[in-house]
Amino acid sequence: MKIFLTGGSGYIGRATIGELVRLGHTVEALARSDRAEAAVAAAGATAVRGGLTDLDVLGQAAARAEAVIHLAQATSGEEDLAAATAMQDGVGGGTYVHTGGSWVYGDTDGVRDERAPWNPPAIVAWREPVEDAVLARAADGGRPVIVRPGLLYGGDNRLIDIFFVQPGKETGAIPYLGDGTNHWALIHLDDLARLYAAALPAPAGSVYLGVGGVNPTAKEVAEACAHAAGLDGKTVSLSLEQARQQMGPIADAFALDQQLTSAKAQRELGWTPVHTDPLAELAAG
Repeated sequence: MKIFLTGGSGYIGRATIGELVRLGHTVEALARSDRAEAAVAAAGATAVRGGLTDLDVLGQAAARAEAVIHLAQATSGEEDLAAATAMQDGVGGGTYVHTGGSWVYGDTDGVRDERAPWNPPAIVAWREPVEDAVLARAADGGRPVIVRPGLLYGGDNRLIDIFFVQPGKETGAIPYLGDGTNHWALIHLDDLARLYAAALPAPAGSVYLGVGGVNPTAKEVAEACAHAAGLDGKTVSLSLEQARQQMGPIADAFALDQQLTSAKAQRELGWTPVHTDPLAELAAG
């Protein structure tokens, strides 16, 4: 299958390109710079020069493809929806896989699945109208599919590394918020890449949570990261207000208590997460 992918030069994109190529797909990937073009080429894709605001480029690339996977992070809901619309117009009846995120559910009050009500923190509240519009295209013959990943680990491990590990190395202790008993719904980078590939034949209008099945507490994650960082497991609690001052609005997302299941994706797509012990992997670095 010929696939067009955005966000290909990022760590999720490179892993997903690698998985698609491994499965025999041909991939074109958006690249807005020489560095991005080199990254997608190294991953196995052919670069398409442009950015998310180049709607003609997006539409034409999607029209050449049998499926689209949209991984790139937009700067606003308006930008994301405009890009999604251009690519859905281009790919027509081909599968369009859109990236959401698990934070939109807010606190889950136990283990929940895709049917959990939305209660997003402000940083991701813009996603709801975008996803509603994406899914509405199913009524017009489109094949939209949404993947909502949990918090990533493995690979470059960007969010956990930037907001917790790097500051912890500077202070000598990995931070967590409050008493650290809130759960994080995690997924390994390689499992997420496999999920995107598995979602290509999904029924129109499908939504899938991408989580690894284990939801450790934030304090457990901090302790594992502290071992990997050579800090002898040292951690430190931050109040939510302290975290907001240091991290900005994303602190409210890290403070969520989320326990989520990917049973639907496993049942319908034949996808099974391979990485099921995130604490061991985080502790090993």
